[in-house]
Amino acid sequence: MTPELSGRAGALGLGGAPLGNFVTAMDDEQAARTVNRAVDRGVRYFDTAPHYGLGLSERRLGAALRRRPREEFVVSTKVGRLLVPQVPPREWDDDGFLVPGDVRRQWDFSAAGVERSLTESLGRLGLDRVDILYAHDPDQAWDSAAREALASLAELKKAGLVSAIGIGTNSTAGLPALISEGLIDVIMLANRYSLLDHSALETVLGPARDAGVAVVAVGVFATGLLSTVRPAAGATFDYRPADAAVLERTRRIASICEDHGVELPTAALAFPLLHPAVTAVAVGMRSPEEVDEDVRRFATDVPAGLWRDLVSAGLLPAGAVPPEREVSRP
Repeated sequence: MTPELSGRAGALGLGGAPLGNFVTAMDDEQAARTVNRAVDRGVRYFDTAPHYGLGLSERRLGAALRRRPREEFVVSTKVGRLLVPQVPPREWDDDGFLVPGDVRRQWDFSAAGVERSLTESLGRLGLDRVDILYAHDPDQAWDSAAREALASLAELKKAGLVSAIGIGTNSTAGLPALISEGLIDVIMLANRYSLLDHSALETVLGPARDAGVAVVAVGVFATGLLSTVRPAAGATFDYRPADAAVLERTRRIASICEDHGVELPTAALAFPLLHPAVTAVAVGMRSPEEVDEDVRRFATDVPAGLWRDLVSAGLLPAGAVPPEREVSRP
């Protein structure tokens, strides 16, 4: 990601899965109010994907943004899942989104598939371009999908149709090689760098820092467990009910946060940005009230002593916290 693009995007982005009715449905009016509140509160980076609600997220995001000056916001979407007719149609989607199942997802990372996916996304968004284009979960498709996708994306970037290309994934597998070969501008990494999961620290963030590859951290609330001041009953961790061990670990982190007068979700938002490779975090926001809460937490200063105490307690690796680092948000 270029410094100019990173500067326009800012360090807090809105993740578009909730706009696609992920887990919980919303109506078009609520979606519009959520995006508009985010813009009003200074959010300038918006991420979406065809996968999110079978195109619903893209349509809703575009409806809210398309009348605004294009240079005032950064949009990313993804390729790899074409939307094709479902025959016979299902009543509902079967992949976590509360939308009708009249279309289905079809893996396609070919040049023709990637170009078609971008064209269709632009149509749903009602925009003439997106800024960042990710290959979406290529690790879930087939072994060579990431390289096939990036070759296709490179042609779009060469043609000036997108400014930055990368991979959006939950997996760290294969990323170091792709980084070292100069194939990626930016990585959207989900659930692998948070207060509870540090598996990307050495495997991805270190190489990304050395190569000048930007990382956008998503899933920083660990799919729910880190989104409340204290762990909530029945909270999920990495899309599954949290087990006893991870609940206890989270309670210990929350207690240390309380000792420093910091809410657990505030620390969860701030933590990934301690690493120089991480240029932004993006979180799903499903209402204007959630926007206000996330922006407030993001703007809250986190004292360096909190990070030191988490390291001393064995709850964070020492390499994750630069000495005397204090995080503040504009």
